[in-house]
Amino acid sequence: MAGRRGNVAAAAGPAAVNARAAPAPIRPRIAGLAASPIREIAHEGMGLADVIPLWFGEPDMPTPDFIVAACDRALRAGHTFYTHNAGVAELRETIAAYTARLYGRPFGAERVTVTAAGMNALMMAAELLIDAGDNLVGVTPMWPNFFRCVEIAGGRVHEVPLEPGNGGWRLDLDRLFDACDARTRAICINTPSNPTGWVMERGEQRAVLDFCREHGLWLIADEVYARIIYDRPAAPSFLELADPEDPLLVVNSFSKSWAMTGWRVGWITAPPALGPVLEKLTEFNVASPATHSQHAGIAAIREGEAFIAGMVARYRAARDTVQRRLGNMRRVRLAPMQGAFYAFFAVEGMSDSRQFAKDTLRKTRVGLAPGMAFGAGGEGHMRMCYAKSPALLGEALDRLAPLLDS
Repeated sequence: MAGRRGNVAAAAGPAAVNARAAPAPIRPRIAGLAASPIREIAHEGMGLADVIPLWFGEPDMPTPDFIVAACDRALRAGHTFYTHNAGVAELRETIAAYTARLYGRPFGAERVTVTAAGMNALMMAAELLIDAGDNLVGVTPMWPNFFRCVEIAGGRVHEVPLEPGNGGWRLDLDRLFDACDARTRAICINTPSNPTGWVMERGEQRAVLDFCREHGLWLIADEVYARIIYDRPAAPSFLELADPEDPLLVVNSFSKSWAMTGWRVGWITAPPALGPVLEKLTEFNVASPATHSQHAGIAAIREGEAFIAGMVARYRAARDTVQRRLGNMRRVRLAPMQGAFYAFFAVEGMSDSRQFAKDTLRKTRVGLAPGMAFGAGGEGHMRMCYAKSPALLGEALDRLAPLLDS
């Protein structure tokens, strides 16, 4: 091959030796992938002084010491090598026991695959199910990253928006089912919801699971906020209703319930037969999740119930403050938040939430996420993460009041 290239160059003359062909273009689907509007606002605000960042979904408290100490012990014990594709066996067994205890049903470790955070689990779910031309039906407003995973895989998303009301958000199940067609592979539901705080109750979950069984569809349940709920120990889960072989993928993460956003470790629950397939996808995505993070996850689950209880109490107080203060501002309409740690509020007279977020950042130095980022039903709203200290949250509300209560 080298000789043939040399002959071609010689025949073409000296100028051709330095010529470069244009590289093959990247995939149009990737070139045209929409950037995250949440990141767009955050990047504008990160260089500004005195900004209160409420755009991302993470607390302002660091990971608790008992988890950090477990990671330190693991590192010093030499747990610095690759692990099994499916994850450290002890962590998988710990997750299985935790799930069985939480939902009161037998649960085997063979259903658990450890992932490099919930985001990695969502990407693998898209890789597992979506081919070019397929579609997924998703309930919105929803954290937008999973929809981009579907698009990367060559699929499309059919969005079914929740309906806002004074008593909270509501899902029209008939509308959800009618959105499914011959190319639909899965229904995706996030409950408790980022950004709305909506929680799907057990009767609705049963209806969706039965529909998926009847029509041969997969159900992807993002239950990352399962423990951040304010009227019971855990949110209703599809795992309480499903048989092990049901077409159900449940995504979870250590990020929210144990304040471990930067550790990048989560898990996906699937039928046992999918275990070997998910192991292969893990190999070709990340090889294996970070070993030290997995050992930290063992300690998080085994020792973390008191931390979760205290964290939820803190978030409940923050939610009540936001509901009382923000909810009573003249331009704001705010439905009750049942779970997660976000206020998703409509603003009177606002038609462009991206521009409103930029203007709010400039005028108040409070960073909010624009509702348009979360899909159908999101425009006209803003998202505030209230997983913050009382002092920081109070200062943010003080700054927002002249803009929203005038």
